[in-house]
Amino acid sequence: MRFVAPARDKVDSSVFSRPPLSQWREFAQLIETPDWPRIDALNSITALARLQDGGVPVNEWRFVEQTPALLADGLHYEQRIAERGEIATREGNWHDLLNALVWLRYPALKAALNARQIAEIAVAGPKRRTRAQCALTHFDEAGVVVLLHDPALLRLWDAHDWHGLFWREREAWSDGRACAHVFGHALLEHALKPGQLLVGKALVVAMRQRENAQDDANGSSAEASRTIAELAAVIRRGELLNDPQELRPLPLSGIPGWHPDNVAERFYREALCFCPLRDGRRYPAPFAERDLRG
Repeated sequence: MRFVAPARDKVDSSVFSRPPLSQWREFAQLIETPDWPRIDALNSITALARLQDGGVPVNEWRFVEQTPALLADGLHYEQRIAERGEIATREGNWHDLLNALVWLRYPALKAALNARQIAEIAVAGPKRRTRAQCALTHFDEAGVVVLLHDPALLRLWDAHDWHGLFWREREAWSDGRACAHVFGHALLEHALKPGQLLVGKALVVAMRQRENAQDDANGSSAEASRTIAELAAVIRRGELLNDPQELRPLPLSGIPGWHPDNVAERFYREALCFCPLRDGRRYPAPFAERDLRG
């Protein structure tokens, strides 16, 4: 069933105080106020002009209103970005507004996905989808980057031991041993409804173990920004996201504080988002922090 986001004036304001939307509070004026922002307001945000991707100013890309006249050019959505720098955006639309916010925060990662999509379109044409395109799209819509400083957590995740990962190791998600950074704009859209059971498609980076996790209880923003930028370069080179099977399911609602019901242990036995490991399913090893700099 297709998800329908609530009307802007019907959104329960409590969703903005809980992750993942609480992680995007720098854009509160765009998502928490009564009126929809105009597209020119998105283009005026100075963060977009300051950030760079591969030496090319990110303000080479801009948001443009998606109109019948724009679509009449016959270009694929990704081709329009690559050839003209135009990100087609529907005004008054949650999905497209949240996509714009991801462009503003993670331009290098969004640009890397676009470059890969264009490369795949050149091979398969605009009407076919390759395995790589499926992986790229899944990550674009529902992606999460997880930085893991404790390899023991990965073993729990590999086994779908959700009780262990989120309940027995509850503190790992607040002391910096595990940090989830939501990238997918469809996930953010689903979070607009209170109590949604969110499941992301995660790329994992195995980070070096800290001597004292409390030194950075939230996983430093500088570390996260650097690592995600390096991950973008790896994706652009085609070393990641060549198949959907590379992505791990992560029931985000299990992370302490991300769902109102996960304060009770029974939540991890009863919630439908916690699926058992499928017979024969094996996940690839996470990308190592040291390899990102290779």
